[in-house]
Amino acid sequence: MNTAIINIKVSPELKVQAQNLAEELGFSLSSLINACLKQMVRTKTVSFNVTEEPTDYLLKALEESKKDIKKGRVSPSFNNSEDAVRWLNGPNKRYANKV
Repeated sequence: MNTAIINIKVSPELKVQAQNLAEELGFSLSSLINACLKQMVRTKTVSFNVTEEPTDYLLKALEESKKDIKKGRVSPSFNNSEDAVRWLNGPNKRYANKV
């Protein structure tokens, strides 16, 4: 089989991560890149799928927002700006904003 060499520049970290993932999947990085190129030529499309997991920070923020909702610390919806400003100022505010 005749082969050509393609040189690409990537960060060393990305190369190691890609090699490790390829190995976990039971492939070499070269075979995965070849498969990607063949699919691109065959379908004339490029597609990327990334499934993301929420970070610990996001999960904590979501939990805090659930607590705020349960304790009534989240504003209701409003039909006009005057009601929204009145709610924001609340009964303990000394100065009302003019809208």
